[in-house]
Amino acid sequence: MVDVFAFSIGAFLTLVVVALHFAKGTERPAADDIVEEVLERRAATVPETDFPEPMNRAIGGGGGAAAAVAGGGEAEGELEEGGTEEAAGPGDIPEDEIEYYEVEFVKEGETIELANNEPILDQGEDHGWDLPYACRQGQCVSCGARITDGPSEDYVVHDNQQMLDDNELEEGYTLTCVAYPRGEFSIETNETP
Repeated sequence: MVDVFAFSIGAFLTLVVVALHFAKGTERPAADDIVEEVLERRAATVPETDFPEPMNRAIGGGGGAAAAVAGGGEAEGELEEGGTEEAAGPGDIPEDEIEYYEVEFVKEGETIELANNEPILDQGEDHGWDLPYACRQGQCVSCGARITDGPSEDYVVHDNQQMLDDNELEEGYTLTCVAYPRGEFSIETNETP
């Protein structure tokens, strides 16, 4: 049977706790939002680099070369920082000399037309594919792919790739971030040696 006295004390204590809970007391002031201030201070302490963090897809991609000085009293082709003009890369093709090649993307199941003045990675992204990459400078293998038709150097020209050796190039491996098409071929993305 239920002990009426114990039940009464329990109900009374419960009501006291509920009343104290809802009683207006001294409010604790809300802390100021300092998130932006902390982020700005942190950003001020981190040195600027041209190399994005690996696997950070939010960062567009690497740094570019210094811009050439236009006009002024300096000779044409000199850079602002006193260097000499860089040699033309595989993407420096005049508009009237751009060629297009049919390239089959095996894993994506589609064949698209690629221009020879843009890297394969950029053109794949322009087509709406989420292709892998990290540095966009040929200094890692995150964007690695394999050309199934033979040695990669027969179908693409690399702009300063630093990771693949001659054997890997012979096996068809390429870095899509710095590979410019020079023929028609089939490619398997997300393939590394």
